[in-house]
Amino acid sequence: MYINKDLKILGEVIKPGESAEVSFNVAKLHTRTPVDVPVIIERSKKPGPTILFTAGIHGDEVNGIEIVRQLISKKINKPRIGTTICIPVLNIFGFINMEREFPDGRDLNRVFPGSKNGSLASRVAYELIHEIIPHVDFIVDFHTGGAFRFNAPQIRIEQGNEDDDVMAEIFGAPFILYSTNSSKTFRKTCNKMGKPILLYEGGKSFHIDNTVTNTAVNGAKRILNHFGMLSRQFKVSEPKKACVKITESSWLRAKHSGMFKATIALGIEVKKGDTIGNITDPYGKFNHFVKANHTGYVININQSPIVYQGDALFHVSTKTKQ
Repeated sequence: MYINKDLKILGEVIKPGESAEVSFNVAKLHTRTPVDVPVIIERSKKPGPTILFTAGIHGDEVNGIEIVRQLISKKINKPRIGTTICIPVLNIFGFINMEREFPDGRDLNRVFPGSKNGSLASRVAYELIHEIIPHVDFIVDFHTGGAFRFNAPQIRIEQGNEDDDVMAEIFGAPFILYSTNSSKTFRKTCNKMGKPILLYEGGKSFHIDNTVTNTAVNGAKRILNHFGMLSRQFKVSEPKKACVKITESSWLRAKHSGMFKATIALGIEVKKGDTIGNITDPYGKFNHFVKANHTGYVININQSPIVYQGDALFHVSTKTKQ
């Protein structure tokens, strides 16, 4: 049972039916210029859950930032009931410099729940966990793959939680990847606090992809619709196909160094022995065909044109479930 009451967050009071942009300011640039992390809040007059959409934990993951930007610009975040909170860029310092980490060299997604008197990244984590998360009922956190590693659109959750399974299927990404929560991550900390969270992965850093973005925006609409929060002006589309649930996966690594090119599309199922790429030298004397070492779905492709022996080339499922 939800009660419509004033929302007191980051020193501001937002009443039912109000919109607000608040921010937390943990530190300044070395020029003494203030750097704010905008938090966009939309509240309905009718009581309901509070949903949080976050992106930009890593400053170079601009595709996730674009997803939350679209939710705001298209007014998808204006709820019919309840409250939405959008934080498009958590690591504003990394975003300004187009870097994954904070200026202190730390990965924000490895310092949760943070410390009030710790490093810069740790202080941002602490502020998020203590000022925002206690107010929310459900979280969707948007990420991308690392440099050159392009992820197929996927939801990542831990195995064994039926509620997470249901919400992941409602989101409707092509793949659900069951993965263990790493220590000190945002996802792990939210789980410990009893806050359900879906982690969306899609695309690669320093890149915006329309398919990845559209998949996520449609997924966010399905989540809001499930909670009765989506405005009636928006239509909810059914996923084009059922989610493939991946319980185990492995990386196929380069046997040689050279110039690399994948020859198959992301997201397809390959058979053991299929040629899926090739590694050549710059002089036209060497051409190694990369073959699938097992049957499975390709959920990540290394798009770097240059690879070294041992580099990860393809992430392929090894086990799925119904």
